[in-house]
Amino acid sequence: MGRKVHPWGVPPWTVDFRPAPCALPDHVDFAIVGGGFSGLSAAAWLCRLAPGCSVLVLESASLGDGASGRTGGMALAETAAGELPGLGDVLAGYKKILRAFHIDSRLTLPGVWEIGRFAPAKRSPISWSDSGELRVVRRVPGGTVDPGKVFAGLARAAESAGARIVEHAEVRALDFSNPLPLHVRRSLRGRIQRKEIRAEQVLLATNAASLGLSSLRAAAEPKLTFALATAPLSAAQLKAIGLSSRHPFYTVDLPYLWGRLLESNGVIFGAGLVPASNGTPFGASRGVHTGKNGSQDLHRYDVRRGEAVGRLPPCASRTAGAARFSLPKKCAPSSAAILATNT
Repeated sequence: MGRKVHPWGVPPWTVDFRPAPCALPDHVDFAIVGGGFSGLSAAAWLCRLAPGCSVLVLESASLGDGASGRTGGMALAETAAGELPGLGDVLAGYKKILRAFHIDSRLTLPGVWEIGRFAPAKRSPISWSDSGELRVVRRVPGGTVDPGKVFAGLARAAESAGARIVEHAEVRALDFSNPLPLHVRRSLRGRIQRKEIRAEQVLLATNAASLGLSSLRAAAEPKLTFALATAPLSAAQLKAIGLSSRHPFYTVDLPYLWGRLLESNGVIFGAGLVPASNGTPFGASRGVHTGKNGSQDLHRYDVRRGEAVGRLPPCASRTAGAARFSLPKKCAPSSAAILATNT
């Protein structure tokens, strides 16, 4: 399936799934707002655990256009910021989900390197120059996954189990009554359809582009992660930069740097979080529970223009400089993208 042009750039993952066409219903048992990892996996589990109940997934854009289709594909046992109380055994739970829905995720768990500028391990395969000398501090459980395959696998599992998935169906507002009415605006073949859907239960599985639906606008701020992908590197180049073992990595101090290898032997290098739009809020509030809170502004943030143009070259310089070697022209950063949205 061909990739669409997107202002966030081209991610290295392919989502080879499109949902079957379906009409918007008047009433459902479960409505899930957001067709990302959380929404699709919830839909698949609901269909399995509550057979006979109707499940509807509403995605405001195309599946894979948001954060879930643009994640870096790192699988960690804890968070990159350390242990989070109550998180549990993340990797065991993740593998359980993949097995339950028969998803070929390309999950590999060689461990993840935490790298830093202080207190390095005695033997570090990495020795990079990036605001100090970067070396491996320790190895923690984790690895990498192909987000496109996980995403498509969850979508197939949800649809096969009976969930209806509707793209380009934006929930504009949600009224907290019983049953809950969702005000939906759907774009279908150039026409705009507006419909009120009543749901017995609603799950908000959205990212920071729609904080208004859950009244979290003042409690969280959307930010973006810039990343660059190189063309494939040779075995000698991977050895020279210390990535022959294919361990993904992230820094434990600032400035933040993370990365991983692709199956093609290209490398993704990502920087830290940046404001989504020059510090400008994503549109004015239209009410406590209104969904139209500037998500279109976020989607228009173009990596080829404006502030992004100034931020990406330094990221590319760090990519080459950190490893102390000049990437040949054929291996220079070949694509730039926003790989995730975060709160």
